[in-house]
Amino acid sequence: MKHNFEISYTQQGNYLLPDLRLPEQPKVEIGVWGKRHLRYIEQYHKIRYTNLLTSCKLTAYLADIDKQAEDMFFRLVNQLAEKEGITEQLKADDQMLWVRRMNNIRNRVTEIVNAELIYT
Repeated sequence: MKHNFEISYTQQGNYLLPDLRLPEQPKVEIGVWGKRHLRYIEQYHKIRYTNLLTSCKLTAYLADIDKQAEDMFFRLVNQLAEKEGITEQLKADDQMLWVRRMNNIRNRVTEIVNAELIYT
């Protein structure tokens, strides 16, 4: 099978260097979890980051991490709220107590998601 690839070059001093570009990656909105994981792998796992980037799998990988983290976050928040008896009735009776307890749960769950999925 013969491929007709057109390669362009740029003159750099006495050399002609090929103009290399990665293929376009799909446009996917990456949420806060995916962006947090991206910063982590860029800083601490440079080889994994480079491999994902050059294989054009980075966007899909980050979108998957983001979805997993978001699902885990909401599932754990709901489970802990139910386990700790934080109900809509509590919200109606004492809104500030409900907010404090839900914020406490969200903070704990954020730490769990970060430890289990984002910073690994």
